[in-house]
Amino acid sequence: MAEIVQQRIEDRIPELEQLERVGLFTKNEVKSIIKRVTALEYKLHRLIINKEDFIAYIQYEINVLELIKKRRAHIHYHFKREEIEFPIIHRINNIFRRATNKWKDDVQMWLSHVAFCKKWSTKNQLSKVFSAMLAIHPDKPALWIMAAKSELEDRNSSESARHLFLRALRFHPNDKKVYQEYFRMELLHAEKLRKQKKELEKAEMNLGEYEFSAEILSGKLAEIVYRDATGKIKGAEFVISLLNIAAIFDFTKELQDSILQDLQTKYTEDNLTWDFMAKRELEAPGAGEELQTAKGRASEVSRREERCCQVYEEGLKSLNTEPMWTCYVAFCLERLKRKTNVQELKEKRQKRLLAVLQRAHDSSLLKEDYYKNWILLSSEDAEGATRVAMAATQRYSQSVTVWSLSLQTLMQLGSGDMGKLFQEALTHVNPKESLPLWQLQVQWSLANQSLEETEAIFERGRLSAVAAVAMEMKEKYLDWSYTVGGYKKARKTFTRECIAVNNNVDFFFQETPKMSNLRNYYERALQEFGSTDDDLWLDYIQEELGPQGQPENCGKIHWRAMKFLEGESVERFISKYTLLQTGHI
Repeated sequence: MAEIVQQRIEDRIPELEQLERVGLFTKNEVKSIIKRVTALEYKLHRLIINKEDFIAYIQYEINVLELIKKRRAHIHYHFKREEIEFPIIHRINNIFRRATNKWKDDVQMWLSHVAFCKKWSTKNQLSKVFSAMLAIHPDKPALWIMAAKSELEDRNSSESARHLFLRALRFHPNDKKVYQEYFRMELLHAEKLRKQKKELEKAEMNLGEYEFSAEILSGKLAEIVYRDATGKIKGAEFVISLLNIAAIFDFTKELQDSILQDLQTKYTEDNLTWDFMAKRELEAPGAGEELQTAKGRASEVSRREERCCQVYEEGLKSLNTEPMWTCYVAFCLERLKRKTNVQELKEKRQKRLLAVLQRAHDSSLLKEDYYKNWILLSSEDAEGATRVAMAATQRYSQSVTVWSLSLQTLMQLGSGDMGKLFQEALTHVNPKESLPLWQLQVQWSLANQSLEETEAIFERGRLSAVAAVAMEMKEKYLDWSYTVGGYKKARKTFTRECIAVNNNVDFFFQETPKMSNLRNYYERALQEFGSTDDDLWLDYIQEELGPQGQPENCGKIHWRAMKFLEGESVERFISKYTLLQTGHI
């Protein structure tokens, strides 16, 4: 091992001598590099090697490269790169290769090597890295796409990129992303050829020795990819994604028309087709002098939106489904949110949205999420908002979210028999999800009902079979008891109901209760939370150390705490108890 390390250190001597000779590094810095590199080399030749050692070595070498680059810029010296940087880059590539051979499954290591090659312009090495990586990880489409893009962008090789995409499709014949990027690559290739031809024509050069196929220039290769892709992968969403890619290029009108025709003939049963076709109407060109004024522009926008709605209406005739209505409502909502200074256009958009929401509801095809928008839009009309709120609870009677929103709306409007509605809501929803409704009912009762009626709600809530509801209601019951009746009523509630609630013992400190009562409260609280709450035990000890307590009880409490606490709570308790004994708490 020592001989190998020594050989590799000696291999560095020419570049280190050059660094010192040209003034990039001092003699002491060269010695420091040799010392550091020797230690790193030894780590890489141990019997048990770690990935972290390879990463540290690579990072050190990269740091040296970066430092050389900065010092070159500082002293304006730009020579002898072949004798200085190239050996270091070659060495880093070798270390990366050794690491990836050892840890083949570490994709991040491979990607780090790729990033290094790109940054330091080792394009030939980059292709080798991708080739080795794909041989190990052919099951990852993203790596194939990355390799193909690298061939196209870094090496300017459309042929190599095409070859990689074709190999990728052998492993992933139904991968949407691979087809999308392959389609984009062919269009980029055609665009590049068109630009080359244009430059040659502009320079008035003879094109005889250059072959520019009219079919390739028009994007026929991309069309072949499209046909193959849509033959294997069905769905309007995928076709639309390819159409959007084609729309980026200005020479693909025929291809776009072909894709659009396929979309309209083969995918009319997909709501995304109608949604896409409707939104295309917004892009229709407008002209005329009337567009010079704000009102004229608003009028043109309104006409385009009407054409969009006509397409949605046409789609609903053949596809009256919830997703179709969702697309229609989402479009109307998005248009309403757009800012405009023309009040007439804003009112027209709101009126259109309300009409669509009503029709979707009448068809029982309006999504739950849109009832909130509907209620907010109807907030200025109390009767209308009440009607929408009730309609929402009938449509989604088991949804806690819908009930909460509707009940809040009715509470604000002061309409409806709220007590009956709360009971109806709790009857329909899942008890395990009913806590927000109980909280809302308590809030309403505190503001609108008598003390006896409010207490009755607390009584029902604390008896709930759902632990979260029962505990929450007990806590609120205790808060409320103290608020309306002071310490005595709170103590009575606590004793009668046996409510053991951590963090609410504070209520009984406010009027200096008897120590015997405090011990009773702490003991009950510890029955519930003694295994997890270290602060509760510490508070108990501090009370006994106080003027009313008995310090001799602290030892017993400490022993019980160590016995009952579990997990990390024990360590926290020991630390805090030590601080208490030393007077730091």
